[in-house]
Formats: sequence, C-alpha cells, structure tokens
Amino acid sequence: MSVQVLDGKLLAEEIKKRLQDEVGFIHNETGCLPLIVNVMIGNNHAACAYANSQKKAAEQIGINYRQDILDKDISAEEIIAHIKSLNEDKNVNGILVHKPVPGHIDYPIIANHIDVSKDLEGVNIVNVGKMLLGQTKIIPCTPAAAIEHIKSTGIDLPGKEVVIVGHSEIVGKPLSLLLLAELATVTICHIGTSEAGKLVEHVGRADVLIVAVGKAGLIKGEWIKKGAVVIDIGINRDGDKIVGDVEFEAAKQRASFITPVPGGVGPVTVVMLMKNAIEAFRLQNKKG
Repeated sequence: MSVQVLDGKLLAEEIKKRLQDEVGFIHNETGCLPLIVNVMIGNNHAACAYANSQKKAAEQIGINYRQDILDKDISAEEIIAHIKSLNEDKNVNGILVHKPVPGHIDYPIIANHIDVSKDLEGVNIVNVGKMLLGQTKIIPCTPAAAIEHIKSTGIDLPGKEVVIVGHSEIVGKPLSLLLLAELATVTICHIGTSEAGKLVEHVGRADVLIVAVGKAGLIKGEWIKKGAVVIDIGINRDGDKIVGDVEFEAAKQRASFITPVPGGVGPVTVVMLMKNAIEAFRLQNKKG
C-alpha cells in the first residue's frame, strides 16, 4: 500500500486562494477589509514567530492585521479594558489573545471578555456553546485545520470510526463535535484509556486517527489499521528535530494518508484564523 503524505503548505495555499476571492468580494461590496488585532502580552520569541506567520498569511489574503503588544506585567483589569476598547471599535473585526500569557493572567477569563462576534479562535464560552449546537461558523483553528486535512483525502465520513487521542478543550473536545456533525462514529481516548490498557485496541479500529497529546512517539506504527487516515497534531522536540505524536515512518507503512510534523496541520491552522476573520466580518456586517 502506498501512502500519501498530506502537504499542509500546499493545502494552506489552496485555501488562501479561496479566501483571497472572498476578501475581494467583501471589498467590492463594502469598500472595507477585515481587520484582525492580535493582543500580545509580553513578547517572547515563539509567540512572535507564530504571530508573524499570521501577519504573512493575512497580507497574502488581503486582510489587515495588527499586533497590540502589552507589557508583560500588565494587570488583568488593564487587559480587559484594552479588549473592551477593541470590542467597541467598529473597525476591528477579529480579536485574539496570543498564548502563552504570563503566569499571573487567567487566559479563559480574559478570552471570555472578547465580543462573541469578534472571537477569532472560538474560545469564548458562548461560541463553545454555539459550536455544540452547530450554530456558529467560527471554529477553533486547529480542529478546523484537522477537518480540512481529513476532507482533502476524499474520505466519506458518515459512519466511519474516528478515534481522537487527546481530550483537551482546545483540540480534542471541539474536534469530537465537528466530527459528530459529519455523522462519524467518534471515540475519544485519554490517560484513562491508556491506563486501562485499551488504547491499542481503540487505535486499531480507527478509520481516521487523530492524535493531539504532545508526547513524541506515543502512537506506534503497528497499532494503526491498514488504510487509515492519520492526522498528527502533536508537536514535540526530539533532540534537534520537531516530531509528532505518531511514529511517522512506521505509520507510513500502514496508513493511506498521513500528516507530517512539521508541515502538516500547522500551516493550515494559521489560514483557519483568516477564515474566521472573514466569518466574523460577515457576522458583524450581516453579509452571508
């Protein structure tokens, strides 16, 4: 069986072209362009690298992008006041608070002050509830990127066994909702599954396997069902290399499609943020 390695950079470029067309339509119709504001508390290298990739994607698509860099010692009250000012600014269409935040800041509390219609990462508790009910198009970016990869394979999801390893609030849980909406049969595995000795069994049943734990080589290649689609969201440092949660070379011997790390889900995640900015603009302007 020959495996196809899913090229995240190529998929991201394809989606960017579609979004460029959408932004062009918005500009022709309204004379405006969506504006994203990335609120960065402090200024660390890793955060800047990701923020700069957002900025580059926004420029390519035609979306305006701004970084508001706040002092690392700023109080929660001051951050909330800044976010409220952005909520009230009609020129601002999308807001995100860049992670990681300093230790004295409670990220969920801050995120819940972002206006529901401007919440680019879909982390406001109201948007989480709307996703549960299938009432929002603003979807957390990493789960949305995983779905784009899965759909790019052409797999028919209704009734397929989909196994998610990892039950985080930002990836595993939202993914389960998105996949249930596609009528997939969804199983979520976590530390309890592993400690009960049932992880191998569940992984072996998966027509689609999605792993988002953050533990290098957690999933062994021989566990994977022949012909499975494997989406590896894990990012881990192994010496001087970046690797995923799945044993990539061994998994390639059994999978039909697999994402590499790096170069798989990551590039698409950035573009999903831009897609959310367009959805936010439409929501605020009642376009589409």
